[in-house]
Amino acid sequence: MLIQDIFLKNKPILALSPMADMTDSAFCQIVREIGGADIVFREMVSSEALVRDNKKTLCMIDFVEIERPIVQQIFGAHPLTMAKAAEIVMEHARPEGIDINIGCPVYKITSNFNGAALMKDAEVAGNIVREMKRAIGDTPLSVKIRLGWDNPDTFKTFIPAIESAGADMITIHGRTKKQGYSGVCDWGRIKQAKEIATVPLLANGDIHKPEQVDEVLKQTGADGVLIARGVLGNPWFFKKVLDPNYIISIEERMRIIFKHATLHVKYHIQFLLLSKNKKIMNMKLEELEKKAIASFRKHLSWYLKQNKFSIDIPLIKEFRSRLVRINSLEELEGILYELVIQNNIL
Repeated sequence: MLIQDIFLKNKPILALSPMADMTDSAFCQIVREIGGADIVFREMVSSEALVRDNKKTLCMIDFVEIERPIVQQIFGAHPLTMAKAAEIVMEHARPEGIDINIGCPVYKITSNFNGAALMKDAEVAGNIVREMKRAIGDTPLSVKIRLGWDNPDTFKTFIPAIESAGADMITIHGRTKKQGYSGVCDWGRIKQAKEIATVPLLANGDIHKPEQVDEVLKQTGADGVLIARGVLGNPWFFKKVLDPNYIISIEERMRIIFKHATLHVKYHIQFLLLSKNKKIMNMKLEELEKKAIASFRKHLSWYLKQNKFSIDIPLIKEFRSRLVRINSLEELEGILYELVIQNNIL
């Protein structure tokens, strides 16, 4: 399905936000299996790393068909480098869209004039959009922005600049870079952004529960939503937007957790094997699995929060404490099975 077709459905767009170290192939596959999302955005990749043919970065843009339609996010500060990176992504993986990160507030990114730092210079941002659009042709190009760097009204001049340069869709997070993730997302200013934009605009920020989607759409008039932290530990988010009465059984939750972990381990072992580190290259399979499963623990801490369940789970803190120390899929399976048995599901 082409992203243009989604626009033509005349319905709110439900999209999974790109999140570093979270929206990898494994997580996107799980979101797709559960259903409800119109578009999934893969975690950001460096334009510099792509043009330097970094093998790990190329691995990060490998997709499987179930993930489509998919948008790959790229970050960078140089128009020609960003354009070349977009060409590489299109040749390597043929995603349905490319997204430019002009929203990340993290110092590691902004210190090199990437991410939200680009909101300080609309001319450079416009040149990036223009060169990337020239490089990818008819493939949709979206741009993720914030209200501004420190001025919450910067978007009023920034949106027309990136639209005139060729942006096909815009996502706006209702905070400035200076705010980071503190304070309250300004849905009022997102409404103003929608009134300015002539291309589809997605609202982002402080949409933590499925039942909030209708409210943010009413308040902002946005064409859809881009959901980030609300999906962590809850890949059913989009399904619940469409079907608020859907009940997630503990058995289903445990099945999805284990499948997610299995996909994650497979993906991350492949990623580890691209390392030039001799110590890693000489590891046995069980040692590689241990490293891969360790990187999955962050997901488990989200999945096993009590507020993710529809009923009270006895000893949930103890289970979560054990799960965030697992070292193998076998160990994970055993604890999940124990949790199901305890709650009389089987």
